[in-house]
Order: sequence, then C-alpha cells, then structure tokens
Amino acid sequence: MKTRILMRMMMLSLFCISLSVQAQSDRQYQKTMNKVYKAKMKEVKKQKWQVSGTSLTLEAALMTHYRTLRADESKRELIAHVSMCQSLNVCKSTALNNALIEYAQSAGSYVRGRITSDMMNNASADAPEEFDKFYAAYERLVSAEIKGELEFSLALEKNTGSGKAYQVWYIIDEDSASRARLKAMRRAAEETRLAQEYARQVSQFVQEAFE
Repeated sequence: MKTRILMRMMMLSLFCISLSVQAQSDRQYQKTMNKVYKAKMKEVKKQKWQVSGTSLTLEAALMTHYRTLRADESKRELIAHVSMCQSLNVCKSTALNNALIEYAQSAGSYVRGRITSDMMNNASADAPEEFDKFYAAYERLVSAEIKGELEFSLALEKNTGSGKAYQVWYIIDEDSASRARLKAMRRAAEETRLAQEYARQVSQFVQEAFE
C-alpha cells in the first residue's frame, strides 16, 4: 500500500515538473516572439511601410500576424517582396508568384544539397542526369502544390516615386506544406522515372526540408 502511494506521489511529482518545464518553455517562446514583433514593427515604420487592403492599423495587423505564429509552432511565415509595380492587382499577383518561386527554390535547394552530400557517392553512373531532371520537375511541382497552402496574413505598401513597393506576408502550416512537398516529389519521380531505389531517402529529405 505504501509502495503504491509512493509511486503515485512520484508520478504526480514528475507530471508537475513536466508542466513547469513546458510552461517555462512556452513563456520563453512568447518572450522571443514579442521581441521579434517589436523589432519588425520598428523596422517597417522606419522604412515607411503602410498596411494595405485592411481597416486595421499597422500595429494591429502585425500583432495579429505574430499571434497566429505564436499560437502554433508548426506555422511559419513567408514574406514575398515586389520592388516596383503600378497597380495593387499587379502587386498582388506578382507577390504571390514570387512567394511560390522562393518557396519552391528553397525546397529544391535543400533536397539537392542533401542528395549531393548523402547519396551521390553510392548512386549509379546515370544518376546525376536523372536527378537533374528530377530537381527541375520537383521545384515546378512544389510551386503548384504549395499555392493552396499559403494563407494570406497581411500586405504592406509604399510609394517609390515611380510606382509601388509591395510586400505580402503569408503563413504556412508546415504539416500541410510537408504533404504538398511529398505529393510534388512523387509526381516529379514519376515524370522523370527516378529510380525506386532512391525514392525512400529522397522522401525523407523532402519531409525534413523546413523542420
């Protein structure tokens, strides 16, 4: 009986310690994100950006963005830049295109680097050409697949004298993005007939890309 009570007390103690550690970690994360928000707020004001397409103030729009990020650690931001455009419609479409290209290139570069460093020594003689075709197809398909995973968060604009500079801030759920990258990888492998012997390891690189 005493042993059972002691075990329960030990389990309760460990549970409380775990909660305390988690709470401390959460507070540290919140503190870090608050610093990020304050630094970014100072930066965009100094650069004379104005919030676009909303009745929210710049402060409120940025705060909402960072609150969304703080609420879920699987979410990450992607900021697309347009140096000059003449109308907001053109700004928006160009920013979206730039975001898709940037994300796809980042994903492709990571996978290319991992394949080159971890796999090429053991690859067959015809593998480099096969992989070159795969990289191009993978980036193109990631760009198409990830489009549906970009969640608009806020937009900023400022006059440049000859037009507008524009930024769109997107939020991506990394779990959904990982599934989109895997789908793109499978389609790219089918298109380029990437050897099955490489598929499992490449799939691992694709999943790890933004962890």
